[in-house]
Amino acid sequence: MNQIIQNILVVVTVLTAVGYLVQKFIWKPKKAKTTKACGKNDCGCS
Repeated sequence: MNQIIQNILVVVTVLTAVGYLVQKFIWKPKKAKTTKACGKNDCGCS
């Protein structure tokens, strides 16, 4: 019984780690391009 629980926990941990790596390095969501140009278009920076 403990062997089964241990295997399930290992699989969940590995899948979580792989999912994190895929999200971090492979799947990159498109980000809106924002440019900060102080002094132009009243961006609000001092």
